Amino acid sequence: MIVVGVDGLRPGVLAVEWAAREAVVRAVPLRLVNVVPAWCLHDGPTGAVADIGAWMRNGGKSALAEAAAAARRVVGTVAVETSLLGGDPRRELIEVSEDADLLVVGDSGMGALRGLLVGSVALGVAGHAHCDVVVVRASAAGPRPEVVVGVDGSAAQTAVLDFAFREAAVRDAELRAVTAWNWRDPLGGPEASERALAEALAGRREIFPDVRVRTEVVEGSPVDVLRHAAAQAGLLVVGSRGRGVLAGMVLGSVSQALLHVAPCPLVVVRGR
Repeated sequence: MIVVGVDGLRPGVLAVEWAAREAVVRAVPLRLVNVVPAWCLHDGPTGAVADIGAWMRNGGKSALAEAAAAARRVVGTVAVETSLLGGDPRRELIEVSEDADLLVVGDSGMGALRGLLVGSVALGVAGHAHCDVVVVRASAAGPRPEVVVGVDGSAAQTAVLDFAFREAAVRDAELRAVTAWNWRDPLGGPEASERALAEALAGRREIFPDVRVRTEVVEGSPVDVLRHAAAQAGLLVVGSRGRGVLAGMVLGSVSQALLHVAPCPLVVVRGR
């Protein structure tokens, strides 16, 4: 099942459309979730407060109906379920992600503050969800059916590459595996990075023989290198915690920065 956070804003609609296509590719149902304050779903308040609660409930139901219609416009065969939940959007989405294969949100998030590059909901679920998370930015995906994956030699690299190869296979897309390096890199210079990248990809080339793979080792910061590499791509895949992340951090600095600047839908692979 793919769960989508619905907020009625344009990035949220784009997230629904992206998730609908993905649900058909994966042959799984789509669950659309809107979250309102918990008190809106309970009887008790009267007068103006009750009117506000009814307005928020109706707004949530309307956003869900519009999202379901958008999903069916994109892919008429997708199975769609809608849920209106009460509570904190981050907490509720994290809870429903326990039973999901993928959690998809827009970059504005539900209740995002004006001026933020990415909403607090997107940041929150990317760091705590029980499944992999996709953040769909308001900017359209690139024209090429290409999947870009960041390879960093971290412990999470296996899950990241597995996800990227599977996505490239089902999309019939080229996979572009990118490693960034600089002179302070403990793995060594570009030659050592190239060897490490080749070793990371070796076994998967046999498992996915039809996936076209292109490799790049580029000098620079991982954020800048991956942002540039994904400028025309359809999907960018990274791990939730990179190499050398500080103990206690729930989201690595690279994945956190890319939530703000990725030029295409960003997958943060969390694993189970």
